[in-house]
Amino acid sequence: MPYRSTQILSPGPADKTALHTIALAHDQRHLRRKLLHLDNDDVVMLDLRQAVMLADGDLLVLDTGDYVRIAAVEEPLYDIRARDPLHLIELAWHLGNRHLAAEIRLDRILIQRDPVIRAMLEGLGATLSEVMEPFQPMRGAYHGSDGHSHGHAHGHDGHHHAHD
Repeated sequence: MPYRSTQILSPGPADKTALHTIALAHDQRHLRRKLLHLDNDDVVMLDLRQAVMLADGDLLVLDTGDYVRIAAVEEPLYDIRARDPLHLIELAWHLGNRHLAAEIRLDRILIQRDPVIRAMLEGLGATLSEVMEPFQPMRGAYHGSDGHSHGHAHGHDGHHHAHD
């Protein structure tokens, strides 16, 4: 019989031990209702009130009280480097203007590979390299500040609340 999960702990507390891990690419982590297969052939029926973007380290709370940890898999990305911090901001602006998913860090930006965007960024003076890393892009302005859209429940140390 499949497990069921209607709650996410986000971010998953390090002191919670997960029975299993489900590894998903960034485009597979936007979910509301889906059957997720564990490595031991068990199944988790994820059934959330609204769609969410699961993050690396989030925990699904199973109906048994156990946990399953979400892991971001390595994906083919561009590592974008700039001349200086202002140049990095300019590059981020150009990517945002094209509504591209981007993981923005202090010293670099990660995006999914796209040769047209690569040519644009190189034309703007960026240095790009191809990398394989987990991808956790920034959420847009219409998502919650916790990286998830509002409308799903969070649990915290024995109690839970919903954001509506």
